Amino acid sequence: MTAERLRAFCLEQNAAVEDFPFTPDVSVFKVAGKMFALSDLGSTPLKVSLKCDPDDAVRLRAEYPAIVPGRHLNKRHWNTVTVSELPARMVRELVEDSYDLVVAGLPKAERLRLDRP
Repeated sequence: MTAERLRAFCLEQNAAVEDFPFTPDVSVFKVAGKMFALSDLGSTPLKVSLKCDPDDAVRLRAEYPAIVPGRHLNKRHWNTVTVSELPARMVRELVEDSYDLVVAGLPKAERLRLDRP
């Protein structure tokens, strides 16, 4: 998966936006003001940090060397993924899971607003 495709896929998530709160080089993808993905899209190798269920995070790290605890993030809830070392389908699933976790943590009224076209 290329950086352009990763960016496009993150922005395909319902109500997702790209922001640059840290530096102009680091894309932060948010839904309802909450971060679900973080990446320096110009880096080599391409990496993305994604929110993850804590139990799944431990399992994924043990199974895939390309998945490590989130750099500069809460390591219990965030993984950093080396994109080129995993199938694109898996990266997409991890992005979707991260997005879904963030949306699930939003107040019900906010979730309902996201469901409306």
